[in-house]
Amino acid sequence: MLKAALGSTAFFFAAPCVVAGLIPWWISDWSEPRFWPALLLIAAGVVVLLRAFLRFVREGRGTPAPIAPTEQLVIGGDYRFVRNPMYVGVVATVLGQALLFLDLWLLAYAVLAWAVMASFVRWYEEPVLRRRYGTQYEEYCRTVPAWLPKVRP
Repeated sequence: MLKAALGSTAFFFAAPCVVAGLIPWWISDWSEPRFWPALLLIAAGVVVLLRAFLRFVREGRGTPAPIAPTEQLVIGGDYRFVRNPMYVGVVATVLGQALLFLDLWLLAYAVLAWAVMASFVRWYEEPVLRRRYGTQYEEYCRTVPAWLPKVRP
């Protein structure tokens, strides 16, 4: 479990922190916050993201990184509501920043980031998970939506 935790931590700083932190900062310079309630969306996105990473370590005994995948299919926690909570958390964080700074460039970046992530999920992750977990993953896909969380697990 220590190896999974260390790998997940490294991946967290290499991927989500860049996509939801460094690039938005580069785009907007994080200057002049204008709509403070957006901090709630940012906080919610970060919490969902962190919980998903913890779930990968605890339940999956692996990392979100394709080079060190989980031993088990991760379907607990926020994964009961949506199949891609990490990506949803990243996009929510970027959208929150777009609202906080009222920045159309960040809004456009959020849409682009989601499109890239959705393409990656569709053309890489889903086929890999289908091969690896078979009917378990198929059933999961039938019961849990990919992008818009369902209200009840």
